[in-house]
Amino acid sequence: MAQNKPTEGKGRGRPRAYDPQTALQQALGVFWSTGYSGASLDSIASAAGMNRPSLYAAFGDKHALYIKALEQYWEVAAASMHEALTNLQLPLNDALMRFYEGQLSIYFSGDGQPRGCFAIGTATTEAVEDAEIREVLSDRLSRLDADLQTRLQVAIDAGELSNDADAAALAVLASSLLHSISIRARAGKSRDELTTLAGNAVKVICNQ
Repeated sequence: MAQNKPTEGKGRGRPRAYDPQTALQQALGVFWSTGYSGASLDSIASAAGMNRPSLYAAFGDKHALYIKALEQYWEVAAASMHEALTNLQLPLNDALMRFYEGQLSIYFSGDGQPRGCFAIGTATTEAVEDAEIREVLSDRLSRLDADLQTRLQVAIDAGELSNDADAAALAVLASSLLHSISIRARAGKSRDELTTLAGNAVKVICNQ
């Protein structure tokens, strides 16, 4: 009696036809362009090269996918911020300019009009009525303030700023400038204009 040969790979299932990180990045791009409310699962699935059931199975519903995209954006943005603010070989003014220029590179990274900050452009609208988005946004903004305050305190301790300088207040000023730059980028200001704006503000922060 003939025996059937075992089929190689039986039981392993079909390999995923997509890369999760690439799919998430594509979804982030849709949210960034249209906002949370304007993005549909169909448009996200199309951009990610997936069908809706596969998208849902991989990331959950639209809300869960947006939260993942928001956290992914902050991970990338925070890496650039961290590189600028933790390089203690740089004078404070140079560190702050590298901080702003790094974010400007992200704000102007789209193929079309400048997109500004993903979080400021999309999460601030939804945070009013969505507690989870509000919590993520508030946490990340607090982390940004804390990182800036740490760097500014180092500058105070090193004598780059006066001893009576308020590191916490200056940190909020520096982060508020970043949010303003993001909004102005979306409003059509050029990168050169915004770089000049950042430079002038850094002079004020550094009391130059």
